[in-house]
Order: sequence, then structure tokens, then C-alpha cells
Amino acid sequence: MAFGEAPTKILFVASNVLDMGDPEKQDARNNLWEYAPPFHIFVMHGYEVDFVSPKGGSVEFMMDPLGISSYTIQYENFLGKTNSTLKPTEVDPRQYQAVYVGGGYGTLFDVASNPELISLIGAVYDNGGVVGGCGHGPGGFANAKLGNGKYLVQGKRVAGFPNSTERSKSWAKEGTLLPFLVEDQLRKNGAIAQNKETLEDKHTVVIDQRIVSTMFLPSSANVAEEMVRVLKGGKP
Repeated sequence: MAFGEAPTKILFVASNVLDMGDPEKQDARNNLWEYAPPFHIFVMHGYEVDFVSPKGGSVEFMMDPLGISSYTIQYENFLGKTNSTLKPTEVDPRQYQAVYVGGGYGTLFDVASNPELISLIGAVYDNGGVVGGCGHGPGGFANAKLGNGKYLVQGKRVAGFPNSTERSKSWAKEGTLLPFLVEDQLRKNGAIAQNKETLEDKHTVVIDQRIVSTMFLPSSANVAEEMVRVLKGGKP
């Protein structure tokens, strides 16, 4: 990067967790469809994407590599990045314009409780960056704090995987296997949590004060596109 040139790097935060620790070992890997499409969007806009995880090294994904996910794996070195994620201590938040956290349940088990990672997320935002998330991803930054001691999400409209859906699905035994429910944690830390009752379209991307979020994975690429728009000076 030339001297004086604006940074053009995006930090993706992923989980190292494989299962929920229950006897049936319910799947808690990262959701490929919440990571590969946003990765593609940022690459197409000329950004370099780095991955970080609590332990560093390789991270694993659920879901088959279909459509754009297959493309970004084959042509954009997605697996090269995800097989060698950085450790939090190896990341300088000043190098990144934005941070994105995708879903898969693992995020709730290790990212959300990792002091170094949630500190990095807060630092990127404090430096004027954008924070984005999809599905369970916003649970990964729900606990992040800013330099002034306040929660990142406090007073902001944030969407994440809703309680009503979590409690109706068997994936995490109606949420009983989870350390917390995303919507609950957002609200606990001062967010104006968005759900299917507050949004006309459940796939809406919510943008508030440089936080870009959505409830469900079909909108993951839209989150990235809106993050780019905000980065380029669009209305936050």
C-alpha cells in the first residue's frame, strides 16, 4: 500500500468451534453461505479480505459450495484464506476499514466471549470503520465495547437471528444448547433489536451508524454490498 493511500482491507471474523458440546454434537461450524458470498462481494469491489479466529489456523464450514460460494472457492482463494486465519494478536485494527462476522452457531461459543476479538471489533469501529453481520454473526459483536466503555450496539438498530425462529428450530434444540440467544444479547447490551415483528421484510438489511446487519443468510451478500456503500460515503 502506497504512503497516504486509504486502507482497502476487510477483516472477516470466524469461529474455530465444530459442535455445541452436546452428546449428539450438533453442528456449530461457520455457515459457508454467510461467508463466501460476502467475501466475493468485497473482492469484486477491490478489497483484500483477511480472516481472524480465536485460535487462528484453519476454520471449518457447513453447507455445500453452491453458486457464488463455489465460484469464490475456485477462483478467489477463499479456502487459502480460511485455512490460515490469523490469531487476534496478529491483527492491527488500524489496517482495516471494516469487520464482518458471519453465522453458524460457533460464533456464539467462542467469538462472542473472546476479549481480544471483541476488542478488535470495537477498535475498527472506533477508527471510523464499518461493522457488519448476518444471522448469528451479530451475536459475535453484541459484546464488543468502544473506547468510551459503551457497548458497540448500544442505541443502534441491529438485526440478528431472531428468538422466535431460534425457539422453533431443532438445530440447537430450540436454543437450549446456546450460551445466549442473539436477539436477547443485543437487547441486553442496549441495541434496538430488530426481528420479524419490527421489519416488514425478514430479509431486510438494517443500517444504523455504521453497523450493517440482517437476520438471515439469504441477505449475506447484500450486507457486504451495503457495507461497501457506507465505506464509499453512502448514508450510514
